[in-house]
Amino acid sequence: MVAVNPIIAAWVGRVRYEPAVALQRLVAELRAEGKLADTLLLLEHEPVYTIGKRGSDAEILLDPDELERQGIEVAHTDRGGLVTYHGPGQLVGYPIFQLGPAADVVDFVCRLEKTMIGAAARFGVTATRADGFPGAWVGDAKLGAIGVHVSRGITTHGFALNVATDLAAFNGIVPCGLVDKTVTSLAEQTGRAISLDESVAATIAAAADAFDRPVTLTEMDFEAIAGG
Repeated sequence: MVAVNPIIAAWVGRVRYEPAVALQRLVAELRAEGKLADTLLLLEHEPVYTIGKRGSDAEILLDPDELERQGIEVAHTDRGGLVTYHGPGQLVGYPIFQLGPAADVVDFVCRLEKTMIGAAARFGVTATRADGFPGAWVGDAKLGAIGVHVSRGITTHGFALNVATDLAAFNGIVPCGLVDKTVTSLAEQTGRAISLDESVAATIAAAADAFDRPVTLTEMDFEAIAGG
């Protein structure tokens, strides 16, 4: 039999963006050192607009005073893509995976899309891929975004699935550079409140299907592992 390497999933909670970036770097180092298996960090962020490597400040439509009034931070990041929003009610997944020296990033992104599509299906929402537009889509409305970074064969950043997100926050940016499309959420599509606990369970099951590997939700003390 071929050995199947399990994926560890860890629920981090609600955190600001910069500490989450620092956590990803720590987990990536642990993964590179072989102290951790492939790890999927699951969390939600405090309100933040993140600008990817191809993005610019011009895609943020709010001035600094309005950003402060709304309590939205702005962060530049090394992930791919343009500008997007993260905030409460959105499930963010940061897979810290070892893809190896011959990393197939296209396949990896496709599996992240399948993860979000599979999670949506568990709530009766039919989402699809759109050629040339990474993410999960319901018609012309974006349900989930993807932006990844790969260094030394190890992935960071990942996907953001709108569960019960305040969609009005996307009005303050040109989301992912798309001026002719909208955003949506599982709550909007189903007409009911969906908790993050429900979406975490659905996403873990969908990730297991998408990567064809078992995914186990585990409490992790990453700093203890780093010091051990």
